[in-house]
Amino acid sequence: MTELNGTVSPTFEPVRDAVEAQLRSGAEVGLSLVVDVDGQQVVDLWGGHRDVARTQPWQRDTITNVWSITKTVTSLAALLLVDAGELDVHAPVARYWPEFAANGKQDVEVRHLLSHTSGVSGLAHPARLEDLYDVRAAAARMASQRPWWEPGTASGYHVLNYGHLVGELVHRLTGLPLRDFVHQHIVQPLGPDFQIGLRDADVERVADVVAPTLDVDPTALDHDTAAYKTFTGPSFSGGAANTPAWRAADLGAANGHGNARAVAEILAPVARAGASAHGQLLKPGTIGLIFDEQSNGTDLVNGLHLRWGIGYALPDRRTLSWIPDGRIAFWGGWGGSMAIMDLDRHMTISYVMNNMGADILGSPRAAAYVTAIYRALGAGNRS
Repeated sequence: MTELNGTVSPTFEPVRDAVEAQLRSGAEVGLSLVVDVDGQQVVDLWGGHRDVARTQPWQRDTITNVWSITKTVTSLAALLLVDAGELDVHAPVARYWPEFAANGKQDVEVRHLLSHTSGVSGLAHPARLEDLYDVRAAAARMASQRPWWEPGTASGYHVLNYGHLVGELVHRLTGLPLRDFVHQHIVQPLGPDFQIGLRDADVERVADVVAPTLDVDPTALDHDTAAYKTFTGPSFSGGAANTPAWRAADLGAANGHGNARAVAEILAPVARAGASAHGQLLKPGTIGLIFDEQSNGTDLVNGLHLRWGIGYALPDRRTLSWIPDGRIAFWGGWGGSMAIMDLDRHMTISYVMNNMGADILGSPRAAAYVTAIYRALGAGNRS
């Protein structure tokens, strides 16, 4: 049997059972799963394999591309600037980035970028994936574009350009590229094994992603829609995450590299009123901004019914029935990875894997683990 390593507290043994079942079935190739409750890691599991041939074991320090879990870290970077009084979520983006006012975007606010409601969810044609690797040039092109829908009226998922937009604000305020700001102000203070992009020295411990059989295919979409413009601005495939060019880039929307432990270490302060083992990361009032609902409806790009707060999605049973209601902020990565911050329970759940499922958000595996975690937590509270 594929080996599963790590520890769980007695109450959470059913979570280990759920992971072992997915490994036995072959649904999982390699994964890591962490549950942090009030600063204690009650689940810290890793196992399976780094490769689809199942010849290289997934080790404790294995990392992989976490896709849009990266956005949760990029959002945290913006909140740090809000917390410091340097960024106002209700201010026009153009206050910090004057060029962004072009083509009718003078009233787009920072909160619109952070909630995917800005109207700028990709590059206008012509667009190649390689264009995104020149981050500053790509951001300048986005600043010059006309919005694809009326900003603030609906969400349109900023699939690959979220980090370009938020990252440009970070750069304008601090002079640092997003990846450097995250390293200096999140990774160094908290100590997680996480990076936007990938250092050459870490290539040998990376698990390649196993892309789904069907990648995003925009050809059937109406060419006038935000969905078509986004998924062709630029087009991309899951296998891109395994290429040197992707790994070397500063893509704050999609090329963060880490594991579940790293993601939990970064995000747990959100669920703990800003507290970390290394001091206060955020003020409770700043965290409260996350729950200021910005949109509630069918997303114009990914087609899911979503509720967006500022920087994070909020529970919506119509889309993910296995995430309960309450003061919960979350988002997932393409293929099934998941990060959930439950403020009511002071709990953070982080799940990272390499075998991508076909779902846009979540997966049957993620649902099985999260369901087992909440059941275990409920059982523990009753005992």
